[in-house]
Amino acid sequence: MRIGFGYDVHPLTPGRRLVLGGVEIKHTLGLAGHSDADVLCHAIGDALLGAANLGDLGRHFPDTNAQFANINSLLLLKEIARLLRENHYLVVNIDSTLVLEAPKVMPYAEQMRQNIAAALGIAPAQISIKATTSEKLGFVGRKEGATAFAVVLLNSDNVTQTASSGKN
Repeated sequence: MRIGFGYDVHPLTPGRRLVLGGVEIKHTLGLAGHSDADVLCHAIGDALLGAANLGDLGRHFPDTNAQFANINSLLLLKEIARLLRENHYLVVNIDSTLVLEAPKVMPYAEQMRQNIAAALGIAPAQISIKATTSEKLGFVGRKEGATAFAVVLLNSDNVTQTASSGKN
């Protein structure tokens, strides 16, 4: 079993789409970033890569590469799922939290779960998505940005056998 933690943050800005968990949400502001700036997918992706000791999003999808400009972050998760399979990891579960003042995102949580599950090739029941505000504190509270946190649990018989044999 391997645990990974992910965190992401992006500023809110006019003229951009607000995409969270692969769902476009109507709002006056969107998240700025090189990709679609989907903080939820990015936090989950970083957690998955970290748990598998495969680096981070910046290593695999650098913002200096035009190929990833405005890319749908669900495509990044699909590539991460491929890397996990290639390295014999299975996702046990994902627990995530979105933090933003507005808009309310829980009405979209089920579609986010469906999107993320499809991208990763797992069941929606393996994904928890929660949302909260920062009680008007800090940059999130001032509606200047949004952030997301994720914790994941991976399992691999390959890793378990290697660890128990004393080989790394």
